[in-house]
Amino acid sequence: MEPRFDLFTTETGAKLAKRFAGLSQVLHQSPLPKIVIELVSLRASQLNGCGFCLDMHVKEAIAAGEDPMRLHLVAGWRETTVFTEAEQAALAFAEEGTLLTREGVGDETWANLRKHFDDEQVAALVCLIGLINAANRMAVITHQKGGSYEPGMMAQFQS
Repeated sequence: MEPRFDLFTTETGAKLAKRFAGLSQVLHQSPLPKIVIELVSLRASQLNGCGFCLDMHVKEAIAAGEDPMRLHLVAGWRETTVFTEAEQAALAFAEEGTLLTREGVGDETWANLRKHFDDEQVAALVCLIGLINAANRMAVITHQKGGSYEPGMMAQFQS
């Protein structure tokens, strides 16, 4: 599949990208650890099949010092020993928040998340999952490809 459309070259798309970048900046200024942001974004992007966002979040995580081996294991995080209990709770939350059912996120997943994250961090996680799922959907709809992203590239949309 070839890319269908470049949202960023339109006035409306550029304005929305700027808002998304601003929201992302707020998340990165929150007390939520950067690696949790990248792991959650990566897992949601895997579930949604978003090559552009997979590329972005792998490269941003590596640029932030994350071990590439852990990133290779995100898809099978339940079957590994490399993620902390807090990271596992966030990954479970990301999966249930991405693959929504009528229940939303299950009570057990919510309770486990609350053991590891305070109110500010939970607020950031809820917003992060909404934001990454919206970004995934826009990129998948327009057939954006992964591979050309450079760390920090989205900073051009921040003000």
